[in-house]
Amino acid sequence: MGNGELPSSTQRVRKAIDITLGAAVMGTVGALIGFLIGHHAVPVGTAVGILLGTAVGMFGGRRFLVSILIGSTLGGALAWLLAGFDKISYGAGAGAAMGGFLGVQVSMLLDMRTERKRQAAQVDSNT
Repeated sequence: MGNGELPSSTQRVRKAIDITLGAAVMGTVGALIGFLIGHHAVPVGTAVGILLGTAVGMFGGRRFLVSILIGSTLGGALAWLLAGFDKISYGAGAGAAMGGFLGVQVSMLLDMRTERKRQAAQVDSNT
């Protein structure tokens, strides 16, 4: 795509899905944070979350967003089981933060593994 060619329709659809997923996940997290701060902060938290999620989606952060979604779901479920219904939002927020952190680390490791395999294949083809 570096020489001026337009992205294919599949790439455009994939980017639109990434942006939508980013806005939905991060907007939800922003709304939860706004809810914890106070009901007056929900619109601001949601707006900031949607903006950040759109940016992450534009850069193709699908693994990151999915890890946040999984962390939020598991954190909320664990908080519900351990502390009751009132603490679901706390658990979901903590789970989203941990999921995001772990998602970045896993993504980095997967990218390093892919690069190592590519270099090994390149060395094998040169010999």
